[in-house]
Amino acid sequence: MKLFDTHCHFDFDVFQDDFAHQLELAQTQGVARILIPSVGPQNWARIQTLAEQHANLYYALGFHPYFLEDNVEQHLTELEGYLNQKGQQCVAIGECGLDFAIDVDPQLQEKILEVQFELARRFELPVILHSRKAHNRLIQMVKAANLPRGGVLHAFSGSYQQAMEWVKLGFFIGVGGTITYPRAKKTRDAIQKLPLENLVIETDAPDMPILGYQGESNHPAKLTHVFNELVELHNGRKQSIASQLWKNSNFAFSICE
Repeated sequence: MKLFDTHCHFDFDVFQDDFAHQLELAQTQGVARILIPSVGPQNWARIQTLAEQHANLYYALGFHPYFLEDNVEQHLTELEGYLNQKGQQCVAIGECGLDFAIDVDPQLQEKILEVQFELARRFELPVILHSRKAHNRLIQMVKAANLPRGGVLHAFSGSYQQAMEWVKLGFFIGVGGTITYPRAKKTRDAIQKLPLENLVIETDAPDMPILGYQGESNHPAKLTHVFNELVELHNGRKQSIASQLWKNSNFAFSICE
């Protein structure tokens, strides 16, 4: 049984003391592939290097709205340069999106996102989207962008109706640790109703703690907790659900199974 962590910030400092050991921990729990999204120019080179060193790591390049700086526009051509020279393990644009819960100018967020959508069109790449308090506006922007490949809505937390809006736009729903919390009833209900064909799983490590591990850094090895909760919600067989998720994840990023 193979699992794919479609969103793990594996380049963050908490994992760097003995990276080979951290990767081995994930692999012993069945996590065969990991996608590392970037947050901005400060980690593009690092994640590219990690992927070049490990065949089972993939990455995405982009600007996370939380990390946007006043001089962000100076780095747009730098991102284009990285994409022009990307290898096969660069499989998406992201993590990008809108976050209206933070103190970052919404107009700047939208401007930088539109540039990333243009790059997604030009390089025919899917996007990994971050959305917080911005569902309606982000849906509107994605519809207008006419993206060629869809992508993944990362860390989904919302209703079934909201999830289906993304599915209809060609996006997979990123399911993370939120579903391990009984109080997250709306999200759990949505994930239970959604067809498995529309889902991928993720840890968002070291963030998005799993129930029972609050206060600890999350880890891709804990992807099994998300997987097991999803199996319970769908009342299915582990092997068949794992196979479907593996197929979905690789299809989302055009990776050979």
